[in-house]
Amino acid sequence: MIAALNQLVDQLEEHLTEEFDVNGVARALGTTEYHLRRMFSSLAGMPLSEYVRRRRMTAAAADVVRGEDDLLSIAVRHGYGSTEAFGRAFRAVHGASPGDVRRDGGPLRTQPQLRFRLTVEGSTPMHTRIVDRPAFRLVGHAARVPLIHRGINPHIQQHITGLPPQEHLRLKALSDTEPGGLLQVSDDVDAEATEGSELTYLHGVAASRDTPVPDDLDAIEVPAGQWAVFRTSGPHPQALQDTWAATASEWFPSNPWRLRPGPSMVAILERADDFSSATCELWLPIEPA
Repeated sequence: MIAALNQLVDQLEEHLTEEFDVNGVARALGTTEYHLRRMFSSLAGMPLSEYVRRRRMTAAAADVVRGEDDLLSIAVRHGYGSTEAFGRAFRAVHGASPGDVRRDGGPLRTQPQLRFRLTVEGSTPMHTRIVDRPAFRLVGHAARVPLIHRGINPHIQQHITGLPPQEHLRLKALSDTEPGGLLQVSDDVDAEATEGSELTYLHGVAASRDTPVPDDLDAIEVPAGQWAVFRTSGPHPQALQDTWAATASEWFPSNPWRLRPGPSMVAILERADDFSSATCELWLPIEPA
């Protein structure tokens, strides 16, 4: 995975002013666009699309400062049909217009070329198991919420607390397959897991395909496939979020699996009364790399 990400960066540099076919690059590297984008954003700390935008505007700024071409020629070279559109994109990255930068030489916010390296970590074992599951469905109450990487997501918290206590009992009664109990489900997540992008959050349970779904509940159909199940324990939600990050930085680069599209699920196995700590299972959909 580390080698694939570096090849992705190298190919981007070779085609910086052209339309970049991420899917084609992923296929040539023997992986999928979905997995490549998820691993890039997790390890780089920014979505691939944002990195591409910053690198293109870094190259464009060099052209502007050199002053060898007029601004329209530079705009067209970098894929913009007008100086106005180019100027808006330029200002969004650098905080100044192309004209100001050409006159003053700055300010510029340049994006260096990334290089991924594998560091020796993993001194703490990750408790993982691989599970092969038949098709099932997730049943519960769904809502569209923004993605928040760290800390408690207040939108999810509001969604859950808005449900009456008896509703949790009704949901638990519908659970008849693994993973058991109430689940925290994230689906339709942006491939680059961009902070603030919307996802579908479902508070519900796993049920077999032939379990009837009440009319007032939402359902997500989950196809058959394999899952990596990570067990976490400690301060909540920090321990869970740390493990989620470590799957990208440690587990996937050193194991012959990759993410596949599908919902991720969190099962709470044990928790403190105030939810300050918890033991959880994080379920991620995977396929052979």
